[in-house]
Amino acid sequence: MSAEDVEKTSSEAVKGLKGIIAADSSICLVNGTIGKLLYRGYNIDDLAENATFEEVSFLLLNGELPTATQLAAYQAELKQYRSIPAELIDTLKQLPTSAPPMALLRSITSLAGVYDPNAEDETFENRMQISIKLISQIPTIVAAIHRVRQGLEPVEPDPELCHAGNFMYMINGEKPSEDATRAMDLILTLHAEHGLNASTFTGRVIIATLPDIYSAITGAIGALKGKLHGGANTEVLKTLFEIGSLENVAPYVKKVREAKGKFMGFGHAVYQVEDPRAKHLKELSRRLGEETGEPKWYEMSIEMEKLVYEEIKRNCNVDFYSASLQHYMGIPGDLFTCIFAASRIAGWCAHILEQLDGNKIIRPKANYIGYEERPVIPVTER
Repeated sequence: MSAEDVEKTSSEAVKGLKGIIAADSSICLVNGTIGKLLYRGYNIDDLAENATFEEVSFLLLNGELPTATQLAAYQAELKQYRSIPAELIDTLKQLPTSAPPMALLRSITSLAGVYDPNAEDETFENRMQISIKLISQIPTIVAAIHRVRQGLEPVEPDPELCHAGNFMYMINGEKPSEDATRAMDLILTLHAEHGLNASTFTGRVIIATLPDIYSAITGAIGALKGKLHGGANTEVLKTLFEIGSLENVAPYVKKVREAKGKFMGFGHAVYQVEDPRAKHLKELSRRLGEETGEPKWYEMSIEMEKLVYEEIKRNCNVDFYSASLQHYMGIPGDLFTCIFAASRIAGWCAHILEQLDGNKIIRPKANYIGYEERPVIPVTER
């Protein structure tokens, strides 16, 4: 058998690479069969209840939870990097306010690499520093996008606030409540990492060619922007707005079911049982619903969760309650995926650093299904 025949008769391609092991990683375990999610060996339930996003992002980057001394130094470093170059704000103000927030985030993040004089430094120490800088600055960029689109000036970071509290402050321009700060911290923690999802894999593929980290993160943001990846909670909020009231939930579920439609925020590509992240946002949605005087969005979500499960036997995922929760936090639906990016930046950077340790360019084969070899017929004879 010739080399060409061997190439052609190789095993068939697996669409979406589903089930294909593409890397060894010590960062995250996602077990969809039993609904288990571990960051560096720590259960997401344990982290959600007992650790802050600062601790979780340190864990993802370094492999271990920080000591008190390490945490204090890391928090100081995050605060040091919060402000972004004025040139980024100037450029943002010149871009169309009608552009999707994720398009703006992708573009400004790419530009941030231009203004970083150390972007091309390939030492591990510099790459770690850039990772920490991006974890700190992506929230600042997201908040600036939100403010500029409203015709408002960006809010300068407050060094007295924690990472999540400062993020909320830069978005809304006022100091957040304890529950709102806790909600943001939990959202950031729960979305920080999730194995070789599309955007993380994109980041690893790009960094494997050895460009700068900003290039890899820009690509990851581009992948997250896709409708099949990062926008589910935005669609959940649109659904809640469409339903409008508690009494309309049952008719809506019936209508979608009869039309064989899809219920956004239910089921998951990996989890065959309950998404372990989902339950942590439910209680905070209830509390913020009471705090804001608009409990109906939470109540509608509770009713919808019950009725949809009765119909299709699928649990809600992490996106479902994050929709009502972020609405209560004053975050518009079209900014939800940017909030996702401000969280997942920690996981992206962890995977980028891991990929660079013993790096090999990622170059899979395609299963050729085209023509056999054929001659070129002169154009006058075609």
